[in-house]
Amino acid sequence: MSRDLSTVAKSAPKKPGVYFWLDKKGAILYVGRATSLKARLSQYFQKGISSRIAEMVAAAHSIRYEETETLLEAIILEATNIKKYWPKYNIVDRDDRSFIYVVIPKKDFTRPLIIRGHELKKFPAGSAQIFGPYQSYYLLQNALRLIRRIFPYGTCKPNSGRACFDYQIGLCPGACADKISAREYKKNIDNIALLLKGEKKRLMLKLKKANPEQAKALQHLQDVSLLTRDEDLNEKKVSRLEGYDISHHAGKESYGSMVVFENGEANTSEYRLFKIKDAPGGDDERALLEVLTRRFKHLEWPLPDLIMIDGGSPQISFLTRELAKLNISAQMVGISKFGGDKLVFSVKTKKEQRELAENIKPTLLKLREEAHRFANRGRKAGLRAKTKGKY
Repeated sequence: MSRDLSTVAKSAPKKPGVYFWLDKKGAILYVGRATSLKARLSQYFQKGISSRIAEMVAAAHSIRYEETETLLEAIILEATNIKKYWPKYNIVDRDDRSFIYVVIPKKDFTRPLIIRGHELKKFPAGSAQIFGPYQSYYLLQNALRLIRRIFPYGTCKPNSGRACFDYQIGLCPGACADKISAREYKKNIDNIALLLKGEKKRLMLKLKKANPEQAKALQHLQDVSLLTRDEDLNEKKVSRLEGYDISHHAGKESYGSMVVFENGEANTSEYRLFKIKDAPGGDDERALLEVLTRRFKHLEWPLPDLIMIDGGSPQISFLTRELAKLNISAQMVGISKFGGDKLVFSVKTKKEQRELAENIKPTLLKLREEAHRFANRGRKAGLRAKTKGKY
């Protein structure tokens, strides 16, 4: 069967689009997007794919795909179909609170906001337009940057009497300086909503009459900045990385850092700084245990796919053992400085998980340096109102 499906993959066009894996009954198992449908689908038949992907391929009976003109449209279409079908293999091994959404509150001079699933409760029914779920924060962030070039919106305070920097470079229509009415401003927001609904054809017809320049810009949208975000199959298991480090001065004023990389890049809005309260001074292992224990009490935070610890086998063994006593299960990897930056795992780590970590070792090294930097910065800054006792 996989031989027949691989033929379908080889015959797919080298164009962006969305693809669907279906079972024998025609139910959708998975929805994905691609910069090149042919290249993307062919990856599913290579050696070394994750067990989750291999399981899906084995269960599949057919593949179908839909071409789009741009990768941006593929991203939007992918989200529309995930919302419609909630395919099994889009949500397996994933907390649905960690999906990404765009929310546009219903108010004057509003703007699109990127939020996570657990934040949807902040927007009661009817108070906002909601689009998604999307699978990548940074891909969506870049997509909105592209959209904003065509349909400007403000992130500043309306009617402040002073033009913001974004207005000077054409990204803000000028609500801050009373340069645009609420009615005219709303037109751009409505156009963004149409685009996010996947109604590009309807939007183009509207723009050709109302704003030919915007129609031309949308038609010739260059979304090259999105290309590097089209994830590899194996990266889905490690899309959220968390790195931890401890910093102290002669055993006093100890701080623990938690830094977050999503899809290979730092997400500074998710960084957290912990003031060590209970661990003995200078005991980095106990300090790390305290930080991780406090971290996992925050059920509203998305769960990590992999945790990086700046330490070797003793640290990983200690933390694995102590967290197990607290019924906390987490995939961990250590980086041993004294072992030449060798990756270190607990004895129960599966071969597949070791290989996945080795594949992203350069990213893990960057994560370690960022965790170290952030911990040192927190210690040097001392207790701050925004971090004191918060986490």
